[in-house]
Amino acid sequence: MTRTTPPRPVDVEAQFPELAGHRTMCTRLHPRPGTPKPTDSSIGGPLLWPAHEPWPICQEPHVRDKGRRVDDVHQERSILHEAWRRHPETGPSTEDLAALSSLRQEYRVPGMEETDQTPLLPLAQLFAKDVPGLMPPDGCDLLQVLWCPFDAHGTPRTPGIQLRWRDSGECGEVLETYPVPEVVGSEGYVPEPCTVAPERVTEHEYQELLSENLQYRIEQWEEEREEEAEESGDEDDVVTYHHDLSIAPGWKVGGHASWGVTGPFEDVCSCGAPVRLLLTIASYEWDGGTRSWVPLEDRDLIAVADANIPTRVTVGRGGSLNVFVCAADVSHGHKLSLQ
Repeated sequence: MTRTTPPRPVDVEAQFPELAGHRTMCTRLHPRPGTPKPTDSSIGGPLLWPAHEPWPICQEPHVRDKGRRVDDVHQERSILHEAWRRHPETGPSTEDLAALSSLRQEYRVPGMEETDQTPLLPLAQLFAKDVPGLMPPDGCDLLQVLWCPFDAHGTPRTPGIQLRWRDSGECGEVLETYPVPEVVGSEGYVPEPCTVAPERVTEHEYQELLSENLQYRIEQWEEEREEEAEESGDEDDVVTYHHDLSIAPGWKVGGHASWGVTGPFEDVCSCGAPVRLLLTIASYEWDGGTRSWVPLEDRDLIAVADANIPTRVTVGRGGSLNVFVCAADVSHGHKLSLQ
């Protein structure tokens, strides 16, 4: 189903013409629960993975012998969804609660060492034909993203991510069943299968990366609008640059990065070239501050519980994980920023 981002509530470039120099495009992915196939772009769906190619694993040393089972995580979500659908007022029944209690158990894997092979979980699959702005390397038309479901990689602690670029036409026989970890460190690393509805939208750069003069003028403009809203009693309709006019929330490809946790910092590839934002992995498609970005087709879902977490992925404390790649050569590896 198509998703359509509403026009911004204010033409920000009319207010601040120099923002035209800080404009770019991103592709909002708009993941929504579905049944994607291996030939589809998806979040958490099956991958177009060659049957002859080994499934990727994590061997980075970290604790991996305790957690929840993948099937239990999916079953818990299914029970809760059905329970609230059947009984919107009361939710899970006594029988449901008993089943949920069992499914929420953590398990320990006897004999599992810190360097034992752990299969990665498929996180995303994006075809260039579906996702404008993906910019795959020459000879490739497909990006596959997988991760280790334990937040024990790097500083700050994040899941270990692997990117695979490939030519989808050369996959040949496709792997039908892939291995899964015996346990996962957090249910937030287990995505629900989602189809995507890519949409190109305009963004403007993170506020702290603008000139001091422009930042000051934007702040003054926001204060004036807030005062006007208070006088008219329309405080709920106050528009801010950060929430409404700059960076789209949710899963997206390309565009500008948000730096709400660490503040902006410059980074470069090991080759010295700048990096570009490839993918934003988001815990939420929108929240209370970014409701102006809710697609027109989803406006009646704003108040519906969990409608803004279709993938069920959680990174950090409900933030976003930005994946950057070398602007000169994506084969040089990637960098992560947890925001």
